[in-house]
Amino acid sequence: MLASIVFSGVQVYTVQDRKKEKSSKFLSGFKGKMDKAHLQSQSLGRHSELIDTIRVQMQISEVMDLCMRQKLMQFATRKLCDRIDIPQISLGLLNSIFKSDFVHEKSYMQWKYRQANILEEVLYFFVNLKTAERLTIKSSLAKIRNTKEWDFIMPPSERAEVLLAMKEVASKLASVPGQFGIHDETCYWTAGYHLNIRIYEKLLFGMFDVLDEGQLIEEADEILMLIKLTWSTLGINQRMHNVLYGWVLFQQFVGTDEATLLEYAILEVQQVLSTEDIDGKEEQYMNSLVCSRVFNGKEKKLSLVEAIFFSMSIWCDSKLLDYHLHFSKKLNNFKTVMTLALAVGFITSREGGEIKLTKTNGLDEIAAKKLKTYIQKSIEAAYSRVAATMDLESKLERTHPLALLANELRLIANRELTVFCPILRHWCPEAGMISAMLLNQLYGERLKPFLKGVMNLSEDVKLVLPAADMLDHDLTQLYSSACKDHGSFHPFDQDFDHYEVGEISRPIILDWVIAQHGRILEWTGRAFDLEDWEPLSSQQRQAVSVVEVFRIVEETVDQFFGLNLPMDITHLQALLSVIFHSLDTYLQKVISESVEKSYLFPPAPSLTRYKEMVIPIAKKKLVESTPLDEKVNNKLNELTISKLCVRLNTLQYIQKQMRTLEDGIRKSWALVRPSANQRWTKEESLENLEESSMMSSESIDELFATTFNIIRDTATDAINKICDFIGTKVVFWDLRDSFLFRLYRGNVEDARLDSILPHVDTVLDRICDLIDDALRDLVVLSICQAALEAFVWVLLDGGPSRAFSDSDIPMMEDDLNMLKDLFVADGEGLPRSLVQKKAEFAEQILSLFALQTGTVIQMLMTASEHISTGLDSRKHGRLCLGDAQTLVRVLCHKKDREASKFLKRQYQLPMSSEYDDTPSKDSTLRSPLISDLIKRSASFHWTEKGQSSFISLKKKLQEATSEIRW
Repeated sequence: MLASIVFSGVQVYTVQDRKKEKSSKFLSGFKGKMDKAHLQSQSLGRHSELIDTIRVQMQISEVMDLCMRQKLMQFATRKLCDRIDIPQISLGLLNSIFKSDFVHEKSYMQWKYRQANILEEVLYFFVNLKTAERLTIKSSLAKIRNTKEWDFIMPPSERAEVLLAMKEVASKLASVPGQFGIHDETCYWTAGYHLNIRIYEKLLFGMFDVLDEGQLIEEADEILMLIKLTWSTLGINQRMHNVLYGWVLFQQFVGTDEATLLEYAILEVQQVLSTEDIDGKEEQYMNSLVCSRVFNGKEKKLSLVEAIFFSMSIWCDSKLLDYHLHFSKKLNNFKTVMTLALAVGFITSREGGEIKLTKTNGLDEIAAKKLKTYIQKSIEAAYSRVAATMDLESKLERTHPLALLANELRLIANRELTVFCPILRHWCPEAGMISAMLLNQLYGERLKPFLKGVMNLSEDVKLVLPAADMLDHDLTQLYSSACKDHGSFHPFDQDFDHYEVGEISRPIILDWVIAQHGRILEWTGRAFDLEDWEPLSSQQRQAVSVVEVFRIVEETVDQFFGLNLPMDITHLQALLSVIFHSLDTYLQKVISESVEKSYLFPPAPSLTRYKEMVIPIAKKKLVESTPLDEKVNNKLNELTISKLCVRLNTLQYIQKQMRTLEDGIRKSWALVRPSANQRWTKEESLENLEESSMMSSESIDELFATTFNIIRDTATDAINKICDFIGTKVVFWDLRDSFLFRLYRGNVEDARLDSILPHVDTVLDRICDLIDDALRDLVVLSICQAALEAFVWVLLDGGPSRAFSDSDIPMMEDDLNMLKDLFVADGEGLPRSLVQKKAEFAEQILSLFALQTGTVIQMLMTASEHISTGLDSRKHGRLCLGDAQTLVRVLCHKKDREASKFLKRQYQLPMSSEYDDTPSKDSTLRSPLISDLIKRSASFHWTEKGQSSFISLKKKLQEATSEIRW
């Protein structure tokens, strides 16, 4: 290359020359002598820098470089003609370079032998060389190689004669005209083309960074321009350069795996293929450069371009026949290698066994056949690698070999779908179909014997069936995507042998769900029996048992969907049935431990009229009521406020978890795959599929709604029942002594509500600490309503110890307002409007006590008329403001002489001062006497028309009161 540069007219500066030149430029600038030589020196300096870069790239020492430049410059000044060839360069250097020019003898010996070898290759093996000339060359080379004779014994004159003899032969050969009549052609273009090509390759390799061989140096383009100066010496033309540069880039890619180099190589190959109007002489010259390649043990003679393409094709073929091995981790290289393989052509063999490199446009039958071979061979090779290690890996991972094999084949199928097929389909649209069918067949041969022995959900079955079904799903997806790309649809049943996992797993999944049903019910019962109804923690206020029940249910759900098998709505229905029965059983157990709140009410005292006794007498005791049943009493003792709050929290927890559970099941069900036969039914049209999908969705929604709504409704009813019970329990049972039996007993002023409210407030604080925030208002409202009912109970059923004068009414109204304010709690409790609404009846009762006695008596007479005419204002047996039951009780508790006289005259009721109405806590709803009175006093009628009704009522009251007299 240096010789080509020198003989092209470019000066080759040495290091010392450049230093001298810099000095002279300084002096000339100092003297003001600037001319064109200065600009030329800049260009020459750049050439020198590039040559230095090449020297570093080719790892040539500075000493050797200096020697070569000096001798070549001297040689160029002595040589008259401007045409050079390789023999002239070697002979000229041998004539001017001696052992003393080298620092190390070994370097000199290597260089001398290399020159001798070059001359031998070019001159001695010249085809048409005469015998005498060949002997001259042989003798001369022997002398050069003889170190003792050449470097020590032989004087310079004799060495010059030896070199002159070889120079005469070389000059004679150089004068031989070229074979093809190309400009600047010499006989050495064809005679020494093997050496020429190697030298040119060596120069091209010098453009790769020695520190990073996958990268071209920055000065590559400039260096390439210098390298092209060797074309006339080495017999290189543009097409030869393109193919050789492409070959060098390709080799560097193979060595470094740098994808950019392969892309550059393809560009060079495409330029070779796109060369149009190539000169006939150059084409003959290119075809004369014969190379040999050995393939399958046979040697084949090819032109230079064919030989390089042949070598590229062999390499591409070896990689593409197992592209899963070579490109799975280098996905970007796959398309590039495919492009190169299609560009250089495919190696094919004819009937006689002749090997040929066949060109293709990528869309013809040859390309399609070759690509199908690549797919089949790659799939088979990938399968063989995976299958060979399955038994060992299954032992290490303790899983079934078929499950591992299916998982590995899924990875292969996924790479086919996402990486390889999108590239292959450009030239082979059915690529995905081929790979899917082959993988399906290979795995199916191993799976079918296993499927014949499946009887239940054993551990092996749980591993193999899901893996096989997912593989079937992925292969089907691969096949269908290829069908879409191919522009056709092939019924899967004709080409695809599905593994029938869905048909085999359907009955055994149902058997498994049924088995879980019994297990869950057993665990539910056991968890409930061990429950002590204490909160799980201060943050988790629900019972331990419900957490355990949901844990078991969720574990079953996870196991169900963890089977990862194809399912249909029957399986979902079976699972939801198990969940329903489990939670319903738990709820029914919770409900069964409740007590009717009717047991909480104290017995209603006997009706009396107010009368103060001036002379003390022995008071009569009311008739004792029937004691509570022992079981009922035990249940009431167990149902403490804290345990009731835990029950409510538990029911609320069920409500919350039901939403979470339903959402989780819905999401998991959405991911469930139907069986292969359900997925692909060739007889169904698209409209039928959409209609079927819509009906299936509606059925599933209905199934979820039926199952979960029933549980929600049951839980809601239980919450309402317990909330209603807890308010009554707090006021009428737990606070009976401090509220019912204390409020207004004896007189109003000494037994006001303000002494009772702290007890209620304490209970409320405790409940708010125990109850879930979502239930707080509901429970507080229940207690509020019960407290108001208890207030009314004191007014109407307070017994002989309660009598209210007109002066008591304002105090009682103040007490009622205090009770309402307690539950409003300055805006932090219940809404005032709600409390006001609940207190309306109590306010109305107080308003009756504020009326004149005559007015109340008149209202009682009117109410009696309504009873006789069927217009009773009572609803569902409850007391109402204007009914006879309420008005009679108002008169009984009025501290008023007129009322007392009326009750004595009309009903002959006993005096209140005659009785001690201290009740017993353990009693039923009411005394038998009052119960019977209520049943018998169905109507009042005091008009002439209703006189018989009035007499009947009077008689009933007299009979009732006479029974409790002494």
